[in-house]
Amino acid sequence: MAVEVLSAGGLRVDLYDAMPSVGRKFLVAGSSGLNLTHAGPLDEFLSQYGTRRLQLEPFLRAFGPDELRQWAAELGSATFVGTSGRIFPHEMKAASLLHAWRERLDAAGVTFHQNHKWTGWTDDDSLRFETPDGETAARFDATILALGGASWPQTGSTGEWVGILTGRGIPVTPLKPANCGFDVRWSGHFRQRFEGQPVKPVVLGFEDFRRQGEFVVTAYGVEGSLVYAASARVRDALEKRDQAIVRLDLAPDWTRERLIERLSRPRGSRSMSSHLKKTVGIQGVKAGLLWEFVPREDFADPEKLTDAIKSLPVPLVSPRPLEEAISAAGGIPFEALDGRLMLTALPGVFCAGEMLDWEAPTGGYLLTACFATGRAAGLGALAWLEGASHLTLEPKPI
Repeated sequence: MAVEVLSAGGLRVDLYDAMPSVGRKFLVAGSSGLNLTHAGPLDEFLSQYGTRRLQLEPFLRAFGPDELRQWAAELGSATFVGTSGRIFPHEMKAASLLHAWRERLDAAGVTFHQNHKWTGWTDDDSLRFETPDGETAARFDATILALGGASWPQTGSTGEWVGILTGRGIPVTPLKPANCGFDVRWSGHFRQRFEGQPVKPVVLGFEDFRRQGEFVVTAYGVEGSLVYAASARVRDALEKRDQAIVRLDLAPDWTRERLIERLSRPRGSRSMSSHLKKTVGIQGVKAGLLWEFVPREDFADPEKLTDAIKSLPVPLVSPRPLEEAISAAGGIPFEALDGRLMLTALPGVFCAGEMLDWEAPTGGYLLTACFATGRAAGLGALAWLEGASHLTLEPKPI
């Protein structure tokens, strides 16, 4: 997005990517359906950015969901709003959109350099790159860094830039997993029987969070959209204590009174598992969760069993590793940047995307803010260059 803004401004632009092709994380994000952005009132949209709403709001108001949909349409990818409010291109995948985008930038004269891994600066402040042919350097009037966080490192977002920037005195909030799964100490029986099974519908509650949705049981614990939505709160809680107990309502459509009445009915010769299935429809993985966490004697007490069904405590013990997470929290704090997203300690160096210190849930919010901050960094660099008069040097070998 930054490149697009600068090339439209009539400037020569070079784009360097550490990977053999550009946009790999964008392609992975759209591998199961490219959730480009999200519909609904803008104020509700902006609320998803939590404590960083104030800093991101100007960029998102300038280039938000509506503008992103129009941008995609101009590239030949019309979009539609799904039942959950999530917005997708009709072709669902990212490949055709990325291909059209690359063609447009090629036509605009942008020079692409693949397999060029940025490793910092030389003594004369040229940009240093590792390439298959050895090291090279290039010097430009302005630099925009859009290096990602450290999730999905196989796509190029390794987080190695943190050491480079802190070495130049730039503060960086430690990177940590966002939109991530969590470890649960399942019994061997539960893990073997229910790994990979979805739990739905269910309401998950933690602190001030309460939402209905679904998640998936994994060999290590839990993951999925409902878990991701609560992940920031749970992750932060686990930084202060050994476990974080989430509460599951396994029967969100049932009142407590109705459950007690049905569970109080005589079960005769039926097993408790059969009784749960016949009277209140609790079976499979939901029944397994009850057997995993509820004392056996409580199954004989309809009120205690109802309490467990409506508020089952599940202890989460640790977030999954950062490289497995959908996104990363932490990064360069906005306090180290000016309103153009330029590093105040390094004039002429701008930053955008996930390497900035913000986070948001899945649902199109991540991509939209990456697009918006990329565009803002491009505009910021364009404005800064209006007052700059440096000589641009061609790339040269070290």
